Parts: sequence; C-alpha cells; structure tokens
Amino acid sequence: MKSIKLLHYLKMYLTWLCYKFIYGKKLQIGKNVVWRKSISIMIDTGASVIIGNDCFFNNYCSLNANERIEIGQGTIFGENVKIYDHNHRFADRQQLLKKQGFSTEPVHIGKNCWIGSNVVILKGTTIGDNCIVGAGTVLSGNIGDGKIVTQRRELEYRDIIFK
Repeated sequence: MKSIKLLHYLKMYLTWLCYKFIYGKKLQIGKNVVWRKSISIMIDTGASVIIGNDCFFNNYCSLNANERIEIGQGTIFGENVKIYDHNHRFADRQQLLKKQGFSTEPVHIGKNCWIGSNVVILKGTTIGDNCIVGAGTVLSGNIGDGKIVTQRRELEYRDIIFK
C-alpha cells in the first residue's frame, strides 16, 4: 500500500513539474496541494492560475484560464469540478462561433471552501471564504462568506405512451 501511495505522489509531482515547465510564472501552486487522477490545467497567454496552500482536488478536475483563476488556502474540490473564466462570444450571426473569440472575467474562490462533485464555476464568479457549493451546481455571480449554495432540481416523471 505504501508503494502505491508513493507512486501516486511521484506521478503527482511529475505532473506538477510538467505544468510548471509549460506555464512558468503563470501558474502558482502553494504548499501541500494534492490532486488525485487527472487534473487538467489550461492557461492562455497573459492569463494566470493561483492555487493556495493545502488545497485538494479529487479526480478529473479542470481549470481553464483565459484571464485569472484564484483559489484560496484550504479549499477542497470533489470529482469532476470544472472552472472557466471565459465564455465564447456569439453576437455576430455572420461569423463562425469559433472565430468570435472569448469574453473573460476572473474567478475567485475563497479560503476553506468545499466545492462538491460535478460543479461548474463560470466566468466572473466570486465565492467568499468558508463556503460550500453542493454537487451538480452550475455557479455564476457573487457568493458571500459563509454560504451554502445548492441548485434546485425537479425531476419530472411522465408515462411512456406506446403506439
């Protein structure tokens, strides 16, 4: 068991080294930051990602920065969390979507937050310190300190009508 843990930490460290080699000063990772399987970090030209000390990322998290993503100390992430500081522009009907570029706004996540599994955090979102975001929430806007945020969902049941 110890050898498996050691292998995991070695793989994590090598991933960190690769990201630091690719992004240099655009990526700042604090002390004691841990991630499990497959973290994906994309930082565009002129953008930055800052991760505070003692953060934890569960499997398959993704950070996508065209401007800035900042994560406070001690924040933990469930599986499959996605963070985007940008969105596609789409105002010009005459031009292909992929050629219209992006609109960007920084994302700031405070200290000591818990971001549940399958959360999507969109551009311009600010989450205060000591917040909890429930699993499956799509989040944008400003969330004050000490808040629990969940997204209401209603299941709809209908009979299948066979012909």
